Amino acid sequence: MPEEHASTQRTMGLLDATGVGVGAIVGGGVLALAGVAFATTGPSAIVAFALNGAIALLTALSFAELASRFPQSGGTYAYARRVLTVEAAFAVGWVVWFASVVAAVLYALGFAVFLVPVLEQVILAFGGTPPGWLGARFALLAYALAAVSFYTWGLMRSASGGGRWATIGKVIVFLVLIAGGFWVLAVHPPGIHELSSRFRPFLHRGGQGLVQAMGYTFIALQGFDLIAAVGGEVKRPERNIPRAMLLSLAAALVIYLPLLFLIIVVGTAGQPIAEFAGQNPEILIAVAARNFLGPTGYWLVIVAGVLAMLSALQANLLAASRFARTMASDRTLPRRFDRLAAGSGTPIPAISLTAATVAFVLVAVPDIAAAGAMSSLIFLSSFALAHGIAYLVRIRAENPSPFRTPAFPLVPVVGGASCLALAMFQSVAVPPAGALAAMWLGLGAILFMTQLAPRARVVDASAEALDPQILRLRGRSPLVLVPIANPASAATLMTVADALAPHSVARVLLLSVVTPPAKWTGSELPQELVDAQSILGGALSTALEADLRPEALITVSENPWAEIARVAGRYQCDSLLLGVGSLGTSLITDHLEELMSLFGGDVVILRAPSNWNLGQVRRVLVPAGGRRDQSPIRARLIGNLCRAGAREITYLRVLPAATDPAAERSAAAELRKLAADEAPGASNLVVTLSDDIVAEVVGRADASDLLVVGLQRLGRRRKVFGERALEIANNTTCPLLMISSRH
Repeated sequence: MPEEHASTQRTMGLLDATGVGVGAIVGGGVLALAGVAFATTGPSAIVAFALNGAIALLTALSFAELASRFPQSGGTYAYARRVLTVEAAFAVGWVVWFASVVAAVLYALGFAVFLVPVLEQVILAFGGTPPGWLGARFALLAYALAAVSFYTWGLMRSASGGGRWATIGKVIVFLVLIAGGFWVLAVHPPGIHELSSRFRPFLHRGGQGLVQAMGYTFIALQGFDLIAAVGGEVKRPERNIPRAMLLSLAAALVIYLPLLFLIIVVGTAGQPIAEFAGQNPEILIAVAARNFLGPTGYWLVIVAGVLAMLSALQANLLAASRFARTMASDRTLPRRFDRLAAGSGTPIPAISLTAATVAFVLVAVPDIAAAGAMSSLIFLSSFALAHGIAYLVRIRAENPSPFRTPAFPLVPVVGGASCLALAMFQSVAVPPAGALAAMWLGLGAILFMTQLAPRARVVDASAEALDPQILRLRGRSPLVLVPIANPASAATLMTVADALAPHSVARVLLLSVVTPPAKWTGSELPQELVDAQSILGGALSTALEADLRPEALITVSENPWAEIARVAGRYQCDSLLLGVGSLGTSLITDHLEELMSLFGGDVVILRAPSNWNLGQVRRVLVPAGGRRDQSPIRARLIGNLCRAGAREITYLRVLPAATDPAAERSAAAELRKLAADEAPGASNLVVTLSDDIVAEVVGRADASDLLVVGLQRLGRRRKVFGERALEIANNTTCPLLMISSRH
């Protein structure tokens, strides 16, 4: 998981970040879905929005804590990649990215609907007659696609993509509308009986209708989370991101609740609100505004609708493109979507991918109602995940975050349960939304397992090595088993073990296997056991001097190799570190192969002088073939080396002398990808032509401080130490690490 790229600049202040949230939340959702809410539950739609606001507030608090701890672009996905497995993080990112895509579809279609009366009025003003096709399905699609294209172009030109004036304009219009409504209410106040009658029946369809309205309209309060999606571009993120989230949500509620109240009280012309909404579901607020402010009110809402839909569209396109780019940097999407434009610094490939996906869904989705239902379901699911991640981070993290959610764990538990319950209700109430969500997850699972998983797992392994606290956040404490037979090698093995399992989050188990003597005699300890105690005592002393805290174990067995495998399985060790003096005899390699056939975890074999340690390593040579068998463990090893200090990593690929130039270029490209996935920073890449691979590796190893060679474990009955690997081992004198990944 690479950190934010150096080319990513923090250009957004508090006002800009708040504008992203306000642009996404205010206007679009309430204008598109208020009619649906009132038709479903009557006057209690105000309660539905208020309850959704309470759930959104709880969610914003969890997001604020996460964003202050991890102030990077990517939102929920960026948090999931630190707390969950790479597979689960991909699923979260896949859902969250699609959520913003579908929200963009909703607002693009909403813009198209609100544009129609504007176009009709313009045509009438010029003395023409509006054609019948102006509001047809194909025309609405054309308007929506034009808006998507315009904002895609804007996002490619600058990091913020514009949209600030649209946000300011729609907020002003809403404030004018609310002020006008209260002015009318003050001038012509209804009597108490008349006022109360407009709120009856309060629950038009009972409690079920209220919950239905909440499910339909939750998307109207989505948008504060998009601030986290662009967190890598916000100045002073620990302070500004939480504030921007809470401010944007507060702004939405301050506008929504008075507006809904005015619609009921002065906007229905005496009709019951549920009946009134059923007649005008899509432009309810515009018609209501005409009833209390005349044509001016109607056109104020139409203008606000156009501006609201456009600013929400821009905010969701911006966030979705950042989700895509962050996932690409982790290889959970193809890496080409991680690239930035040289001039503007914008992620043009990620923006293009997002825009293309939005266009595809636009064509596939039948109407605004379907888009709104899908958006609410997917966002509720992603918010439930965010609450769960916030809970895990709080209980696992070692240090407190700059912003801490109050009333923990009540906030994430109640908020997460509420989001999950509404999402489940929505999937039942609107089956097509649930079916589409299931199809999208299925498509993502296929894509990940067939195309993305190998590289994503390598980058994830490197990230764990570079930042061991990720292991803590994931609730993992890897255990490395280190058999000790020679006290002289203890110090060397301990330095390598600490690299494989950083002592701050992982554990090392030192093992000494005692071969039982022919006969145990008397009360004195057998010499074999005394020797084992001495060996482990010396190893523990060495570890304590290096501020390490390993565990130690002595066992008795007639077959030390089988015993090592048994202990590794018994203690569920993640990896096994073995020190050898030489690989020159078949006896040693046969025993090692027997051990690796019994142990299913990663195996690292070290051959180095007794006074050697990893701190001496500066130049690392990594021969790499065309396979990626050892890539995850190699990435973990290289990441640990680089975390401890600067290293010069050289990847070597040896091709047959007769290789044609096209194949050589292809091999170089693959090597470049491998190095980019495994090693942080720049690496030296060497592709050479030779029919003697061993000679090439041996010749370059002489100038290296460490040689890392992979071993393939193709099956329990297959040889692990191939002739080429043994030749390299037996003809080099530099320290050698041979690695073999788990089955």
